[in-house]
Amino acid sequence: MKPSAAPPKSGPTAPKHTIYNHFGDKERLFRAAIAALADQALTRNLAAVDLLRAGAGTDLQAVLEEVGLRLAECYCDERSWALRRLLQAEVTNLPDLLDIVRERASDKVNEALADRFARLALAGHLSVSDPAVAAEQFGALLTAPLETRSQLGTRTLPEKELTEVTQNAVRTFLRAFSNG
Repeated sequence: MKPSAAPPKSGPTAPKHTIYNHFGDKERLFRAAIAALADQALTRNLAAVDLLRAGAGTDLQAVLEEVGLRLAECYCDERSWALRRLLQAEVTNLPDLLDIVRERASDKVNEALADRFARLALAGHLSVSDPAVAAEQFGALLTAPLETRSQLGTRTLPEKELTEVTQNAVRTFLRAFSNG
């Protein structure tokens, strides 16, 4: 009995494609995943900040509370917690991950908030000498209590608690920056 011959090749054999053919290695794949999460966070956060554009001529406290609540919901979203956990776990090995998130999301959200606060100051609604600092402080007034109350994302905060944190943050912000 003759050994069976290999089937004839009908053309060049294509290499086996994997995800690494596209990204190169695990680190690049991981960076791409972090960038995608940051892009998703940016979209939702900018939509929240954009509420300041529409509501600038109305009750400022109410508008800031709505913006703050939407930002708090974004911050407490499971994808946002997952992104922060990944960053915390890997930042010592891949320090550029923080830069990716800052450049793709955090900085842009702060810049948008600063722009809105500058416009509100020009319209006489806020007393802000440095809109970037005001934006940073608004974010801190929201995020610090959310981290504590949610136990770094391990506890889901009910809507009532998100509202309470937001109202406290806005009242404190307005005490520092209101023009009235």
